[in-house]
Amino acid sequence: MPQLIVIIKGLSIHVGLYYLYHMKTVFPATYSTLCPIALSSLISEKYELGTVQCKFLVRGVGDTYLVETSGVRYILRAYRSSHRNIPQIKEEVDLLLALKQAHVSVSYPIPAVSGETILKIDAAEGERYLVLFSYAPGQVVRSLNENQLRVLGHEMGRFHQVGSTITPGKERWSFDLETTLFKPLEKLRPAFSEDPEGYAWLEQTARQVEEKLSQLNTAGFSKGCCHFDFLPKNFHFKDDAVTFFDFDFMGYGWQVNDIMTFWLHLILDVYHGRMTQKAADEDYAIFLNAYREYRPITEQELAVVPYLSIGFWLFYMGFHTTHDQFYTFSQPSILKSYTGLLRHIVATYWEKEENLQDLM
Repeated sequence: MPQLIVIIKGLSIHVGLYYLYHMKTVFPATYSTLCPIALSSLISEKYELGTVQCKFLVRGVGDTYLVETSGVRYILRAYRSSHRNIPQIKEEVDLLLALKQAHVSVSYPIPAVSGETILKIDAAEGERYLVLFSYAPGQVVRSLNENQLRVLGHEMGRFHQVGSTITPGKERWSFDLETTLFKPLEKLRPAFSEDPEGYAWLEQTARQVEEKLSQLNTAGFSKGCCHFDFLPKNFHFKDDAVTFFDFDFMGYGWQVNDIMTFWLHLILDVYHGRMTQKAADEDYAIFLNAYREYRPITEQELAVVPYLSIGFWLFYMGFHTTHDQFYTFSQPSILKSYTGLLRHIVATYWEKEENLQDLM
């Protein structure tokens, strides 16, 4: 950016010209909403899809658009460079293409006519990247029937089979104690300035998780790619067929983390009175039995699920502090409600587990 330099007594004072840059009057932006009409033209040209209608759906880690043409639907993701760089996006794309090749049911990247799966555009804030995905048929189903629970277990097991064979890249993150507990706690410290007692409890609980896991021989835990957000909002059912999507937080680590995220969905339904604990236990058993038909999981791995769930919440609470779209989730009242839920999980489900020493 050109600068106005003023010399005062031998000192150079650099004054940015801001929005007068190159005589333009467009004020600099850190984030913009891409025009659906312009995106429609771009997609029509790059993918040769004919008449295209693009509709903005939701903001998140990136922006999501619904793309419709000739009765066929797609999903367009517009990534934000502040949160996903090109190597990270490429790892996500490569995983999804590998899953598609292995016939795992996922929403997968669609190549442009040029063969590219990732398109670069110049937005007001700088470079942004676009990926067009197949549409996941069906809809979100919060309360799964017995057949759907089995299908979910089967497909997650198949995903983990493929994911365990993929060599971890260098750009995505690993899910470990540092990334799910201690780094998020550092990010959260300022947000808990009005609730030091709550923050101290989280620190103590994180140390307890670390201590519990240190008592175990975790060398045999299954490792590989993890989705890390297998809540019903991230898969669609059409009748009894499931399709996974939203691999924004895909990374590497113990694959039991994905089982933990579905367990959390059931526990949240119990916590909010949407189902009984007995029904949740029955659903979890059906899901696990189906998972085991494709992928082994040990009792020792399952025993740590309630402890790993603390890392799930801290990981996303920490992420919320870094993203302007989730500012409200870092407000004191919301953080207190999250901490209340974590206290409930510790009191209710940690106490239900057998002493982990017995599983060594």
